[in-house]
Amino acid sequence: MAAPSGGFQPRERRDGDQEQDWDVVAPKRPRLGAGSKMGGRRLIVVLEGASLETVKAGKTYELLNCDKHKSMLLKNGRDPGEVRPDIAHQSLLMLMDSPLNRAGLLQVYIHTQKNVLIEVNPQTRIPRTFDRFCGLMVQLLHKLSVRAADGPQKLLKVIKNPVSDHFPVGCMKIGTSFSIPVVSDVRELVPSSDPIVFVVGAFAHGKDFTAILSRRHHSFHFTGKKIGAQTG
Repeated sequence: MAAPSGGFQPRERRDGDQEQDWDVVAPKRPRLGAGSKMGGRRLIVVLEGASLETVKAGKTYELLNCDKHKSMLLKNGRDPGEVRPDIAHQSLLMLMDSPLNRAGLLQVYIHTQKNVLIEVNPQTRIPRTFDRFCGLMVQLLHKLSVRAADGPQKLLKVIKNPVSDHFPVGCMKIGTSFSIPVVSDVRELVPSSDPIVFVVGAFAHGKDFTAILSRRHHSFHFTGKKIGAQTG
């Protein structure tokens, strides 16, 4: 995996790094295995272009973000507005808390700006606070996996690119764009019994089309749940 550019220290794995354990949420029904190429109705979401990279701060590593490392980013000629790991955090909270995931019908992958591909076990409980999420991502990017607190199960792990190798064979794949002039009705795209893949940008770019859903203003959390509701 490529090292961060712009003068940042490259990531390194150290045997002395302290690992943390994370919780597992028991599913209400059996799930298809992560990365399963079997059919069956389910939603696969790829969070594309997520800003998840580490930077050395003293003797430790931190997750790079626009608020904490703004001066460092500007010094190295990078736009702080493009370093938004909080978007991936909020997206994961929404997806993993969704009724679709609790029903065992959701699989999530994260593809970062640094071309790191991450598989999220459907039973993973994402930390509610951003600081704990940052710690989790640093551990993942350095150790390449995060295990459950009560067993050997891997809740998060770095896997081999490309992400398409992990999709069910012959499934429909739909990409989203910030520049397309017409917004499609999600209900018209969802197959009745087959898996479907949605690729959604996890970066700060483009316009909001909340008027399509409602005349009122809604957050990304609400909008994302709309997509999950239509595919459930």
